[in-house]
Amino acid sequence: MNRIDRLFGILTLLQSAKYITAEKIAQRFDMSIRTVYRDVKALGEQGIPISFEHNKGYFLVQGYFLPPVSFNTDEANALLLVESLVNGFADHSIRSHYSTALTKVKAVLKTTQKEKLETLNQHIKLQIPERLTFNYGYLSLIQQAISEKSLIELEYKNAKEVASKRCVECIGLIFYAFSWHMIAWCHLRNQYRDFNLTRIICLKNLEKPFSKTDHMPLSDYMTMLPVNF
Repeated sequence: MNRIDRLFGILTLLQSAKYITAEKIAQRFDMSIRTVYRDVKALGEQGIPISFEHNKGYFLVQGYFLPPVSFNTDEANALLLVESLVNGFADHSIRSHYSTALTKVKAVLKTTQKEKLETLNQHIKLQIPERLTFNYGYLSLIQQAISEKSLIELEYKNAKEVASKRCVECIGLIFYAFSWHMIAWCHLRNQYRDFNLTRIICLKNLEKPFSKTDHMPLSDYMTMLPVNF
């Protein structure tokens, strides 16, 4: 990767998160920390408002926006392949959002790129087992609740087909045993519970903040599951 592409890549990476450490930049572009310092300085000299906060990392000053992103053919092809995986392993809500996002990507491609992408699309097929047909539409709502740390109200049917209403604080989503699972603190049981999304009857984001402030990391919960990750 030449330096111009790397500088643009660093700028794009900075826009993708609130803070980015020098170590993460170095790992992403396979370079030394010293080179990261030089590149960040070079971006600053070009008028890019990059600041640094101790123990957090670099960040773009609020109010700065990059021009529209362009994609090369390999990047567009990768997104197209992911679309097949999204269609197989996500629900209605995520499939709809991804389709809209991919349409926006295609809109900025050159005509020749669009033609190649369409040709490739006709030559990629994914056979999905019937048990992976997710007919619900909860994933997007759950993602929103996780990012906002807001309460979820749901009606849930357990393995014995007994339904109950729950108010939960979701700490994450895990895909295992051929299904999506919502891991959440259940106010009814007063403990963390594993909710299989296929057993959810209805779900609503209450848009109210968590009442519990010291949730365990999702990675810690994963160590208790009867599967290897």
